[in-house]
Amino acid sequence: MKPGAFEYRRATSIQEALSTLAVDGEDVRVLAGGQSLIPMMNMRMARPSLLVDIGAVAELDDLRVVDGMLRVGAMTRQATLEHSETAVAACPLAVAATTWIGHRQIRSRGTVGGTIAHADPAAELPTAAVALGAEMVIRSSDGERVCAAANFFEGFFGTAVQPSELLTEVRFPTWGRHAAFSEISRRHGDFAIIGVGAALDLGSDGRVRQAGIALAGVGPAPIKASAAEQLLVGRNPTDDAIREAALAAVDVATPTSDIHGSAAFRTHLVRVLTIDALARALASSPSQEVPA
Repeated sequence: MKPGAFEYRRATSIQEALSTLAVDGEDVRVLAGGQSLIPMMNMRMARPSLLVDIGAVAELDDLRVVDGMLRVGAMTRQATLEHSETAVAACPLAVAATTWIGHRQIRSRGTVGGTIAHADPAAELPTAAVALGAEMVIRSSDGERVCAAANFFEGFFGTAVQPSELLTEVRFPTWGRHAAFSEISRRHGDFAIIGVGAALDLGSDGRVRQAGIALAGVGPAPIKASAAEQLLVGRNPTDDAIREAALAAVDVATPTSDIHGSAAFRTHLVRVLTIDALARALASSPSQEVPA
């Protein structure tokens, strides 16, 4: 299939993109890597009258650690995040999640901001963002605001970004030194049926100081398993503690049945993958000292 007719504009600066968005309103879509938007347009699931291409906005391609946060510009390619030594040391969960995105060709074109703004409830980076309590930087012609991940994802493909606004940066906290992402899909590279992202910060006594757990594919947006996290904090992460946390994660999942599996099957996967993600996070070598 081919997309419907649309107008195309290529922005070369954030301000140019914002000026276009402010004038043209709700029938405009932003084109970053295009790995999700273009297929949706081809299937007529999205029919914008105008595409604003931000691929040439160099100031959105940035990755650095500032004030204890891994700051990733919206146009940073997923492959750049995946292979960045800075990202591996600062935020191993974001890197682990990225390795599950599609195939290498997809990650070489897809962007961090694109997958966050697309807000697929089964997507990996949004799940990692919710698990860690990331922040989204949103710009408009009137200024800048910061939105917590917990408030950013509003439902199926819905976010807090308004039609006149642009997601410019994602800020991932760097506290999760042990991390893993577990996922089940029909084939390698397919969309996840269920995914679980887990990050842990351990004290010198081996007890959990902080935990982050989020679920993909079991609701209209990534779900933070807060009760499961609290069950681990202050405890030694024994097998029993991990199993308790997994059961608490099941309690917040709201899966539905489809051609890929029943709600009961997905619920079972939440428990299994939560145990797997936490066990692999504990077994992982802690990331290096976070670079300045």
